[in-house]
Amino acid sequence: MPREQGQKVVASNRKARHDYTIEDTYEAGLVLTGTEVKSLRAGRASLVDGYGFIDGGEAWLDAVHIPEFNQGSWNNHPPRRKRKMLLHKAQILKIHNKVKEGGYTLVPLSIYFLNGNAKVELAVAKGKREYDKRQTLRERQDKKEADRAMGTQRNLNE
Repeated sequence: MPREQGQKVVASNRKARHDYTIEDTYEAGLVLTGTEVKSLRAGRASLVDGYGFIDGGEAWLDAVHIPEFNQGSWNNHPPRRKRKMLLHKAQILKIHNKVKEGGYTLVPLSIYFLNGNAKVELAVAKGKREYDKRQTLRERQDKKEADRAMGTQRNLNE
């Protein structure tokens, strides 16, 4: 059977970009069981409450919900278990130092398949305050209005 090519996004955490200021992003592999892979291939996962942490020099992903596989048997996986992430040692140390610094957290942004392998996109992020969120929304709205005004101006000149 030919191997899958390209990228297929399974789940993305759109709220994370609203709630956090993204500093760095990393791509990590995931250590999964067979039924977890089958559930992900069916497009079923939720990153809403998920977070990452470093423990004993290893990166872990916790509270990500991958539902049980429908056709699974008695050896189905628990939906919210700790899953090991595969990162280079230097990346783990860099993330650990940043998170230990304070104010930073490790947030999953998306889970996807890249050439048949399950990957997670992680972000080292800092939480936004309520006024930061409002300011970001206001800036986005102002930019949209300015682009719209420039577009109508261009259309009038033509």
